[in-house]
Amino acid sequence: MMSVFRDDVEILDSANSSADGVEMIEDLDVEVVEDRNLPKELKMMSSSYVEPYVGLQFDDLEDAHTCYKVFSRRTGFSIRTNHTRLSKENRSLIGVEYVCSREGFRRHYSKLKERVRPEAAETKIGCKAMMTIRKDGEKWVVSKFVLEHNHELLSPRSTSLLRGHRRVTPAQKNLIETLNESGIPTRKIMSVLSKESGGDYNVGCIGKDIHNYLGKRRRKVLGEEDAQSLYTYFLESERNNPGFVYSIQVDVDGSMGNCFWADAKSRAAYQYFGDVVTFDATYLTNRYKMPFVLFTGVNHHHQSVMFGCALLINETVESYTWLLKTWLEAMLGRAPSTIITDDDKAMTKAIAEVLPDTTHKLCIWHLLQKVPEHLGHVSNRYPQFQEDFHHCIHETLTVEEFELEWTEMLLKYKLEENSWLQNIYTRRAKWVPAYLRGIFCAGMSTTQRSESMNKFFKDYVRSNTMVSDFVHQYDKALNAFYLSEKENDVKTKTTKPIMRTSYKVEEEVAKIYTRTSFLIFQEELFNSQRYKASKTREEDGRKIYLVTLDGKESSAYEVTLGREKHNVSCTCCKFEFIGFLCRHSLHILGKKSIMNNILQSYVLERWTINAKSRVVHGICGDEGLVETVPTALVMKHRLMRQFYEVAEMGSQSIQRYEHVSRGIENIRQVLMNVDDGNIEGHTVHSQNIDE
Repeated sequence: MMSVFRDDVEILDSANSSADGVEMIEDLDVEVVEDRNLPKELKMMSSSYVEPYVGLQFDDLEDAHTCYKVFSRRTGFSIRTNHTRLSKENRSLIGVEYVCSREGFRRHYSKLKERVRPEAAETKIGCKAMMTIRKDGEKWVVSKFVLEHNHELLSPRSTSLLRGHRRVTPAQKNLIETLNESGIPTRKIMSVLSKESGGDYNVGCIGKDIHNYLGKRRRKVLGEEDAQSLYTYFLESERNNPGFVYSIQVDVDGSMGNCFWADAKSRAAYQYFGDVVTFDATYLTNRYKMPFVLFTGVNHHHQSVMFGCALLINETVESYTWLLKTWLEAMLGRAPSTIITDDDKAMTKAIAEVLPDTTHKLCIWHLLQKVPEHLGHVSNRYPQFQEDFHHCIHETLTVEEFELEWTEMLLKYKLEENSWLQNIYTRRAKWVPAYLRGIFCAGMSTTQRSESMNKFFKDYVRSNTMVSDFVHQYDKALNAFYLSEKENDVKTKTTKPIMRTSYKVEEEVAKIYTRTSFLIFQEELFNSQRYKASKTREEDGRKIYLVTLDGKESSAYEVTLGREKHNVSCTCCKFEFIGFLCRHSLHILGKKSIMNNILQSYVLERWTINAKSRVVHGICGDEGLVETVPTALVMKHRLMRQFYEVAEMGSQSIQRYEHVSRGIENIRQVLMNVDDGNIEGHTVHSQNIDE
């Protein structure tokens, strides 16, 4: 509350300063608006608005500050606290001086410093406008008031953009944090706040304030140690989500090193779809530039699915070896049949050591990206070279065809001594399609799946994302993928595809395949009607047919029908590579009217509606706990959590420390000297704590 006394009112005017040569604040909007545009914190004074004057009394300091702030908002300037005065007796506050934010001048020493960035424009120009209040008994009284300014004043609406009138409210902070955690950039957060407030001028803050708030919040978290926050997150996830596993390397200095984690759904998905994995690293994710490594596959809807991820301190053989061993343990020791990576030497060495029985494919896209660099001069000189090179790599069906065309190409363009071609040729079995057509890859020949996942993650994280924040963003991205999979499940079960042929088998497989898988098969079945075939020979009871597109003799494929007519194969190797019968094989089966008899043998479970119906033992899944015995990784981290609690208690005194140390040593000795079968018969003895 404030009291008004008009007797002996004194208004002290400052010297009439000329505005010539004075830097003016740009008036962004000169329209004068009603009080409804004032922030809530200022509206409480608007109904009883009083221009300050000497002798004006207030019940408390907050009322005085609010009064002058409302006045400055209406008048067109902003204020700040310049001085405070304390009592000599009890050091209590007895006086405050509020001034215009343009009071004073910039200090000279700041101008003399060497600056990396351009010097900011000056805002202080010696304005004398001010209000001083002093405590008089239980009241606060205006003891000095200067009204005049030496600069142009703004409209009330434009004043809302001045620093002194900007504030991020608690409600806005909650919304900003929520949007930021969802990966929304600052400019879009500002748009949301503007819409919520009814316009930009009503927000009460600007984009810079949001940026500063988020930066301060990040620094605060970092001050609490980012690695500790990450570890706390892992502990909570392990406790709240059965089946969640993680592993963190710690160096000799106690600093966080490489870390890996995977939730139960990712681990279960690997048991269904982990036959083929892409393994790729990117730097997109965090402020420390730690490489982010994704293990990715493809599910029964032909969507990307994650099998865990890691943040590494470097990309050395040692880091990749640790990661692959840790990941393999989390995946219950089951190695993939095929793994696809880019052409990274450290990855290659680690895979050879940890996954010796896994087929290692190199991403053909990454390799061929270097063609312009190493063979650009050939393309410029011989326009036909690009076509010949492409045909040799992509169009040859057999190893013999590739080898023949490769040799002819080298001789034709005199490239026998080209070192880059020699280098990639020595590794041809890892990337040339002719060598890999017979190896199941679920349709993946590149690390494109991992790269598309990395691109997807950019919607959730940015380069300044902290490591502890990143794991939360990863959860959100992961949940988005799970939701997309559920949507496709519903689509498959609640809709019926349109048939395109008269084959009965088309309707039968529509009930088995997921919708995307069915469309792939349907396309092959429909196009099989465009081909013609002729029997070329018989070998050991097997009939071999030459299948060509009707009207075109250039592309011919050999289809072999088994002796008992229960198996079929084609030189295009589509079934071996992706898991669907090709149009060439379907043409022969259709002509022989035996399609229904053998088709069931060529429907892979991983592409069907029931691909995930098999119970996975050892992992906690969606339907509840299915593991009866925890894995070694789970047991290790449960013990680590218990040890961490014991270590906390043991560090409280030297007596507790010595007691815990003796107990741990006793346990270690017991574990070293007994077998698992009779460990229950051994007890650990320790002395009581001497407090």
